[in-house]
Amino acid sequence: MARAAADAAAAGLAGLIVAPGPDLAYLCGYRPTAITERLTALVLGAGREPALIVPRLERPDAEKAPGAPAVRLLDWSDGEDPYATAVPLLDPAGRYGISDNTWAMHLLGLQGALPGAGFTALTAGLPMLRAVKDTDELDRLAAAGGAADAAYRGILEVPFAGRRETDVAADLGALLIQYGHSQVDFTVVGSGPNGADPHHEAGDRVIEPGDTVVLDFGGLKDGYGSDTTRTVHVGPDVPAEVRTVHDVVRLAQQTAFEAVRPGVGCQEIDRIARRVITEAGYGEYFIHRTGHGIGITTHEPPYLVEGEEQPLVPGMCFSIEPGIYLPGRFGVRIEDIVTVTANGGRRFNNTPHELGIVS
Repeated sequence: MARAAADAAAAGLAGLIVAPGPDLAYLCGYRPTAITERLTALVLGAGREPALIVPRLERPDAEKAPGAPAVRLLDWSDGEDPYATAVPLLDPAGRYGISDNTWAMHLLGLQGALPGAGFTALTAGLPMLRAVKDTDELDRLAAAGGAADAAYRGILEVPFAGRRETDVAADLGALLIQYGHSQVDFTVVGSGPNGADPHHEAGDRVIEPGDTVVLDFGGLKDGYGSDTTRTVHVGPDVPAEVRTVHDVVRLAQQTAFEAVRPGVGCQEIDRIARRVITEAGYGEYFIHRTGHGIGITTHEPPYLVEGEEQPLVPGMCFSIEPGIYLPGRFGVRIEDIVTVTANGGRRFNNTPHELGIVS
């Protein structure tokens, strides 16, 4: 919390206002049992004691949070104005970073109570808040990646042909839990033409021999995320174009990974992956950014996308996931979670990048 307050001051902010969600969990470990319409907010400012505003009926839960001993707890009751509790903690003319998932009604309430204050989203005002991981966080992300790898190895042994996408997705989810995940966030199974939709939701389509299938899956293990993608083919007879497209994506992923090192701009990793795919003639079919940060959520800053000039820093963790999506036909994506080291990059996913063959 002290570091966040100091970083906010360095960014020209009077402080931070953090609502329930990943930022609150990260900063003081408080996860309300029920996120309701009642105002809950952590208020941080350089040189000020951290304060956590909670509804009175939820104070006993807040007192149990790991960070509770380090904050001043302030409560309010139904029927009282919750923003009156917040006003004395804030500079009426200050500019505050406010967590992205703050309810609009609370932001508007704070604006009404402090018309001279300004507010900016944390991802804009303090994008590095959770971006650089410490040793414990890196260990947790590595363990989550290893568990996802084990799930992928397990799914290669499962029958695909003749089963619905939802069946294979259920198998993937069960494997993630089997290997230590406490939560499954997504299990994308895009078979045949559905693979051309990067965020396809597994459906009732029956997977057929000869289908190319995109498998994208992840969740939380020990509070930190996994996210990996591999592409498989049903049966040994792989069309030449599928092999060609897969080889291009694999080269793009590898080339982008090899470019990871401190000081390189996030957008440069995107450009490198995109250049490989464009030079192979498939540029128009790479339709999303190359990567996203990961930590206590599966998508967070930094983002590897054109326009993001933030340089890579040791301890940053993100996906590298180029893909090619041919509408109505098939798609291919390969994704690893990577961390920046002192002199390069380190993968948290280490299953083969070759096109998997399933039955």
